[in-house]
Amino acid sequence: MPSPTSQREFQGPASLLTPQGELGQAGWSRHPVLDCNLEAARFYNLRVLQRLRIKRWDYYGITTPTHFFSATLADLGYAGQVFAYVVDLTSGECTEDTLTIPLGRGILLPRNSTEGESRFTGGDVQFIFRAEAQARHVSVRWPGFGKGRSLEIEATLAMPPAHESLVIVVPIGRRRFYYNRKVNCLPASGRVTYAGAAHPLDPRTTLGNLDWGRGVWEYRSFWIWASASGFLPDGRTLGLNLGGGFGHTSAATENAVILNGRIHKLGRVDIAYTPGDFMRPWRMTSPDGRLEMELTPFKERLARTNLLLITSEVHQMFGRYRGRLVTDDGETVSVEGLAGFSEEHRARW
Repeated sequence: MPSPTSQREFQGPASLLTPQGELGQAGWSRHPVLDCNLEAARFYNLRVLQRLRIKRWDYYGITTPTHFFSATLADLGYAGQVFAYVVDLTSGECTEDTLTIPLGRGILLPRNSTEGESRFTGGDVQFIFRAEAQARHVSVRWPGFGKGRSLEIEATLAMPPAHESLVIVVPIGRRRFYYNRKVNCLPASGRVTYAGAAHPLDPRTTLGNLDWGRGVWEYRSFWIWASASGFLPDGRTLGLNLGGGFGHTSAATENAVILNGRIHKLGRVDIAYTPGDFMRPWRMTSPDGRLEMELTPFKERLARTNLLLITSEVHQMFGRYRGRLVTDDGETVSVEGLAGFSEEHRARW
């Protein structure tokens, strides 16, 4: 059986920040137990400037046998972004669209990941992400999406209380930090209508994921993220969440396997890829031998933003994972053809 991890599993309920604006604790947990009291941040002496440095986003993805659908609401302080994209997992075709909102006006994001409603309405575009008792509801209306292709999403992602998620608090320097909740493998039902074609969502074949992030980053930031939500041949759900490149991860990494709704925490994972040739295979290995994985990309999604103060460049690679992993219980699980993605993100924000 693998040796237990030395990472710190934090306790709650508690506040994320102390009254002095410092992190109360760093580490990870299986469920969100910290109150995200961002009003306590003390980054600038002038309190009015605090919100310009705080980054907040809700990102949802839905993986079907044929497509990946994604929708995001983000408030980056200086500006907000409302965006969605669709990737055809068979042909590799990708369509996306973005609205940039000065100062994030009209983008409403709740205090915590466990409650409330994220919302944006502007013109004929409407995004609503609602936390329900045992589910998340994702609603998108964008008639002009992708130069008239139109996108509508009405999806319910089942999230029973026992379903575990990877929650991390990572310090970035003295007063900067990242508070993040990632939830994989949420059975999805409902319907997506894209470019006039209806895509029913069957929870037996379709899974959703959530990336909920709040934090104060360095102005020049970098990260790597790899993710997947899918099914094993025996019907169990399998999720991957791997990444890094930022912050102090001695208390916790963001690496985990999610098997049938249970987190199997990993320590260090090395991610090797070829910058400048992102279509070459990406390899993920852990020094303790618990993870050996390779992603063979078939599609590069390149997203660039240049708003002077805010710039970003994302190389998101969609492909298929193959390899092996070892759970906390010592079970070896083989992976073959699991649809997912990995990405490199560089930003000035």
